[in-house]
Amino acid sequence: MKSLSIALCLLITSFSFAQQTPSETKESTPSETNLPQEKAQELKEVTIYGNKKQYLKVESDKTTISVRDNAMLNSGSSLEAVKKIPGVITSPTGSITLNSKGVTIYIDGAPSTLSGTDLQNYLSTLPANAIEKVELIYNPGAAYDANASGSIINIVTSTKRKKGINASFNINYNFNKYQKPSPQFLLNGKVKDVSWQTMIGYNYIDGEEKTANDQTFTSFNPAEHLLQKNLSLTTYRNFYWRTGFNYKINEKSNLLLNYNLNMANERFVNESSTLGSSIDYTNNSVAKNKNNNHELSLQYKTKLDTLGRSLDITAYTNFYDKNPITKSAGQNNGDATYYNGKVDFNLTNYYLKYDFSVPFKPLDFTLNTGGKFNTIKVTDTGTYNLNTATNSVTDFDYKETNLAFYVEARKKIKKFNFTAGIRFEDYKVDRTAFQDNDRTDVNFKNTNFFPSVSALYEFNENMNLSASYSKKIQQANYNSLDPNNFANFDQYNTSKGNPFLDPTYFDNFELKLTAFQFVSLGGNYTIAKDNNRFVFSAEPGELVSHQTFQQFDKINTLSFFASFPVPLDYFLKSKEEFQKRMNNMDTMNYIFFTVNYIKSTTEGNSFSFATKPIVNYAAQAQFILPWGIKNSMSYFILPKGTWEIYQITKPIQQFDISFNKDFLNKNLKIGLHCFDVFNSNEVNALVSSTNLETKFYQKQDSRTFRVSLTYNFGNLGLKKDNTDINIEKNNSGGGFLK
Repeated sequence: MKSLSIALCLLITSFSFAQQTPSETKESTPSETNLPQEKAQELKEVTIYGNKKQYLKVESDKTTISVRDNAMLNSGSSLEAVKKIPGVITSPTGSITLNSKGVTIYIDGAPSTLSGTDLQNYLSTLPANAIEKVELIYNPGAAYDANASGSIINIVTSTKRKKGINASFNINYNFNKYQKPSPQFLLNGKVKDVSWQTMIGYNYIDGEEKTANDQTFTSFNPAEHLLQKNLSLTTYRNFYWRTGFNYKINEKSNLLLNYNLNMANERFVNESSTLGSSIDYTNNSVAKNKNNNHELSLQYKTKLDTLGRSLDITAYTNFYDKNPITKSAGQNNGDATYYNGKVDFNLTNYYLKYDFSVPFKPLDFTLNTGGKFNTIKVTDTGTYNLNTATNSVTDFDYKETNLAFYVEARKKIKKFNFTAGIRFEDYKVDRTAFQDNDRTDVNFKNTNFFPSVSALYEFNENMNLSASYSKKIQQANYNSLDPNNFANFDQYNTSKGNPFLDPTYFDNFELKLTAFQFVSLGGNYTIAKDNNRFVFSAEPGELVSHQTFQQFDKINTLSFFASFPVPLDYFLKSKEEFQKRMNNMDTMNYIFFTVNYIKSTTEGNSFSFATKPIVNYAAQAQFILPWGIKNSMSYFILPKGTWEIYQITKPIQQFDISFNKDFLNKNLKIGLHCFDVFNSNEVNALVSSTNLETKFYQKQDSRTFRVSLTYNFGNLGLKKDNTDINIEKNNSGGGFLK
C-alpha cells in the first residue's frame, strides 16, 4: 500500500505538469490554468517545469476539466462532452445531474436561458473543440444566481489569441446508418492591443431513436393494456458563427465583445403505433423546425489598484426563435388525419451584472459584493387541427424579472478558510395561458434571502477537508410550463407543460475531502421542496397517456462520491521509465475511476415498487501505443435501481474507444473513434404513476464511428495574448466564474 501511495503522488504530479524544453517556454495565461508559476525542480534525471498544463484539477468548491486537450471529449459536440464528465448522469427525459444534484448550464460565465430540448439541441450544435475547459461548481455560493438548484456546469469556450494570423481547420465525419460531415474553420490573431477570434462551422447530423411504452391503465376493471411504439428519425442541420474581440485598454483593464449566431433547420419523422384489445392504430408524422439564436455579450474587467481591488461588469443578451410545423397522418379504421399543428416561439433575454472585490491582504480577508438585473420574455402561439371543423389556438406568455444583490466575506485563520455570504433575490413571474375560451393567469412574486456558508481545513498543501451549505431556488422553466410543448400527440398520447408549477426550494449540504488536486471523496444531502418532475399519468376511465410535469411535496437525496487515479506505468514499466514519464501526462498510462452512490426518497407520490439506490461506476483510461498513437477509452455502467421516477430494470452502460496521432510537428491531428462499441446504451425501466403503470424502453443509435481531422497553420510559436485579468477574487476560489 505504501508503494501504491507513492505512485499515486507521482501520478498527481504528472497530471499537473507538462514536459517542456527551456527553448519552448511560453507565456502562461490565466485562461489556461489560473495557477501561479512555480520554480523548476530537479528530481534525478527528470526535470519538472512550472508551466502547468492540467487536464483535471479538483478543488474544494469546483473541479476543472480540460476539453481541448482531451481526445475523448473534444471530437464531438458539447452535449457529448458534458455527458462523459465524471459524476454526470442524464435521465431519459434529458435532464442532467452532477453528483445527484440538478444542474444549471452556464456558458462563459452567463447562465443559459434555454431549457429542455432547446438547450440539448443548442449544446448538440456547439462543437466540443470550441471549448477550452468545463468547470463543475458543486455547491455555488452567494456570488452565483440563486436560481441554480444544486450545481453549475460552466462551459468556457476558447479565448486563445496569438500575434499575427493563425487558423485551424477541423472536420468530423460520422459513420453509422447515416454518413454526414461536420466541417469547422477557426481563425484568430492579434494586432497591437486588439486580439480577435472567429469560428465558422456547419453540422449535419442524422440519427434515430426507438421508444416503447407497455402501459397498463389501472382505473379499468379489468385493467386495459396498450403497447405503444415509436421510431423517430431526426436530421439536425445548423450553421454557426462565433466571433469575439478583446481590447487591452492597459495592463489592468480589458474590454471583451462576443457575438454568436446559430441557425438551425431540423426535421423529425415519427412512425408510431398503438396496439390493444380491439385497438390497432398507427400515426405517422413529420415535424420541421427552423430556429435562430443570437447572443451578444460585453464584458469589462479591471484591477482598480495595486491592493487588488477589482471590478467586473458583464452585459449579455440573446434572442431565440423557433417555428416548428408538425403534420400527422393518424389512421384508425379509415379515419382522417387526426393532428396537425404549428407553433411560433420567441424568447428575449437581457442580463446585466457587476462584481466588486476588496481584499484586505494583511488580514487575510476579502469582501466581495455585486448585483444583477435580468429579464426574460417568452411568447408562444400554437395552432392545432385536432380533426375538428375549426382550429384550436393556444397562447402562452411568460415574463420574469429578477433583481439581485449579494455580499460575501472570506477569511483565512491559520489552516482554516471560511466563506459566508447572503444573496437577496427579488423575483416577479407572470404566466398566461389562453386556450380557445379558457384563460389561465398565474402570477408569482417572491422576495427572499439565500444564505451560503463554507469552511475549509488545510491538512497540508496537498490535502484539505471542506464543508458547505447553500439555499437555492429553481424557477420552473418555460419548457416545463408551456402547454404548447407537444413532443408526442395523438388520440392516445398528450404531452404538454404545466403552467401551475411553483418554484422549487433547495437546501444543499456537502462534505468533501480533496487530495493532491486529483483525488476526491465526499457526500452531499439535498432537500428539495415542491420539486418538479416529468411524469406519465392517466385520468380515470380514459385510454390516454398524459406526459407532463408534476409537483412533488419533497424529495430528499443522499449521495456519496469518490474519484481517484491508478498509475498503470508504476506496475507495467520499470522504475526508471516511470520516472521519465511521470512529469508528462501525454506519455502516461493510467485509469481514472469515479463512483457515485445515490439514494432518493419521495414524498407526495406513491410508487408501486420499492425504491432502491443506484450506484454509477465510470472509468477513463489512456494507453500510449507504439508509433506515438494515443489510445483513450471510457466506460460507465448504471446498474439496477431507482432514478427519479424510473425503476431501472436493466443496467445502462456504454464503452467508447478512441485512437489519436499527431503529424507534421503536431500541426495535423487525426483521430479514429467508436462510441458505444457494443451498442448497449439503452433504457429499460418501470414508471409508476396515477392510474398508469408503464414499462419504458428507449434506444438511440448510439453506436457511431467517427473520423476527426484537425490541421493548424500559422505562426503557432508566438506567445499567446493574456486576455484575462487575474484579479484577487479569482485567486480566492469560488464566487467567480473564470
